[in-house]
Amino acid sequence: MNHLESTFTGKNSFWRYIVMIVAVLIASNTIGALPLLVALVIKSLSNPDVFSLLATNPNDYSVLGLNPNTLLVLMLFPFIAGLAAFVLLIKPLNNRTLKTTINGTSKIRWNRFFISALVWLLLSAAYFFIYLKIDPSNFKLNNKTTSLILLSLISLLLIPFQAAFEEVIFRGYLMQGFASILKNRWFPLIMTSIFFGLMHAFNPEVKEYGFLTMIPQYIVFGLIFGIITLMDDGIEASMGAHTANNVFLCIMVTNKSSALQTPALYEQYHISPWTEFTALVVTGIVFILILKVVFKWNDFSILYKKISVHKQNQMV
Repeated sequence: MNHLESTFTGKNSFWRYIVMIVAVLIASNTIGALPLLVALVIKSLSNPDVFSLLATNPNDYSVLGLNPNTLLVLMLFPFIAGLAAFVLLIKPLNNRTLKTTINGTSKIRWNRFFISALVWLLLSAAYFFIYLKIDPSNFKLNNKTTSLILLSLISLLLIPFQAAFEEVIFRGYLMQGFASILKNRWFPLIMTSIFFGLMHAFNPEVKEYGFLTMIPQYIVFGLIFGIITLMDDGIEASMGAHTANNVFLCIMVTNKSSALQTPALYEQYHISPWTEFTALVVTGIVFILILKVVFKWNDFSILYKKISVHKQNQMV
């Protein structure tokens, strides 16, 4: 095993993790937000009310009057800035590298990424088209223009950075950090899943349907991605699934409360959060079992095994 064990070859003082997270948040919300801020300032020159409109609904960027594909690029840029900040700081702060954060080694297993992405994509497509067949009145064809091609290109090029940023931070960096505290696997799994859920607390769908309704979905997402990270000893599979999930949603289906408002192929009128929650749990279980067979994982006992630590490798 390498992913969590490699943590102890680096520097793990608590303050280092605090500095990293704060620095990444600052980078994503300053440098990363600059393009969107420039667009906001330009729009305010012709419409001074734009600031008050955004203050009323901070998640409604449609007031900027931007092309939806352009807006998607601007909304994804903060994740790229945050990931870049992490890459620059991981060596001086924790004496580790991006690759060791990914799987504890010096090699990225891209086959894991693409196989996992394909499996999640097929499961998502199957669920969506079954839902579409059962309840067709809940969907409308939203986009039949060539803008869908541009949306697909943007999604395929930039969504991987957004997904990689979240996976590197949660299933990579923080999971390794929590492992250094209690030296087991279940504690990092639970903590990173909870924090992953809470990170999405300000998403528009949480405001629409309620904290206690939506946050469990994000926590379950975190548990699914966390389990495959521990089973596969690295985050490549979770990055692949996360990327496939977000690319599929961006291109195929949108709704009024979606965090990423895209000119997707379909628009869904009504969301049933607990139906979606149940489907996620079932999909997650099937997904994990499929990957267990494909990647030839051992039994699930690895999830609660203690981490073996070589004291001579520990640093502060």
